[in-house]
Amino acid sequence: MARDYYGILGVSRDASEAEIKRAYRKLALKYHPDRNPDDAEAAERFRDVSDAYELLSDPEKRRIVDMGGDPLDASAGGFGGGGFSGGFGGGGLGDVFEAFFGGAAGGGRQRRSRVQPGADALLRVGLGLDECFTGVRKPITVDTAVLCEDCAGTGSASKSAAQTCPDCSGTGEIQQMQRSFLGNVMTSRPCGRCRGTGEVIEDPCANCGGDGRVRSRRELTVNVPAGVSDGTRIRMAGQGEVGPGGGPAGDLYVEVHVQPHPVLRREGDDLHLTVHVPMVDAALGTRLDVDDPVGEPVAVEVPAGSQPGARIRVDGRGMPHLRGEGAGDLVAHVEVTVPTKLDATSRELLERLREHRGEDSAVGEDRHGRGFFSRFRSGR
Repeated sequence: MARDYYGILGVSRDASEAEIKRAYRKLALKYHPDRNPDDAEAAERFRDVSDAYELLSDPEKRRIVDMGGDPLDASAGGFGGGGFSGGFGGGGLGDVFEAFFGGAAGGGRQRRSRVQPGADALLRVGLGLDECFTGVRKPITVDTAVLCEDCAGTGSASKSAAQTCPDCSGTGEIQQMQRSFLGNVMTSRPCGRCRGTGEVIEDPCANCGGDGRVRSRRELTVNVPAGVSDGTRIRMAGQGEVGPGGGPAGDLYVEVHVQPHPVLRREGDDLHLTVHVPMVDAALGTRLDVDDPVGEPVAVEVPAGSQPGARIRVDGRGMPHLRGEGAGDLVAHVEVTVPTKLDATSRELLERLREHRGEDSAVGEDRHGRGFFSRFRSGR
């Protein structure tokens, strides 16, 4: 007499695939040998439950059972008494459990949550050197996913909770038994209805389509601290993308791009500029006033006898240190300018200066500081 496989699973003869699967999961977890290591009766019960599921989940085998046959009865011309484990290549009960539940025995494949954290967002903003020098509250416009106000992020028009997906019974995947030359093989794929989450929204919000979020353009203000440099990223927590299902928002990163300054250039926290000093002022010494990034005057003392390429450092008048107190320096690079046209008076004065100093042109110098022509005239 054929066995009552419906009775083994505790379902009616017109039970649906989902009902058969739920019954099997419940009984398989209850009688699995890993949970009953020393219980021979539980092991036998697990085999019976596994055999019943193998037959009733396969439409062809279920048809034979409904006709009064027993596909596992070899004497009745069935499939040969291999039981459920035989359909998986003899891998044992652990392999059967893994194939059905998608993971190791006693566990299960973790389904993907419908509510996911949002992604971070990146926005680039251009700043002048003056804004980096003082710091600034900069208005910005961002276009990101935000929480849907109509459904408060639930995705439901009535703001009700998500329901268990009827297609996959909340597992997030659809499993099918397929026959192959190796036997019966269980395959699984993400559920198309719930997209692998195991949950569905019965009355999706018309505004967000059940996603719990919509795209929106927002006006924000970012606090840029003094001393930021090109490429600095400022983090605005919770101002990024809202996640699927109304999940928590990621962060917004504002990346600073410093626009070139017409006079000043930055190296670390130091500010560099070139000052053009007439040759007379370079020889006698002078004082120049230059502007910092916000137009405040900075006095640069050019000492007497300054040579072309000299560097004059003014302490503490560079960029503020981003982390810590104080500031860098302002460094003036001296470029001595020589007049190209002289009036009669200027030429006379320079001639008198040359005669007074008695200097001669020299090409190169020896170790005594004398030029080549000086040595030639001295006969040494």
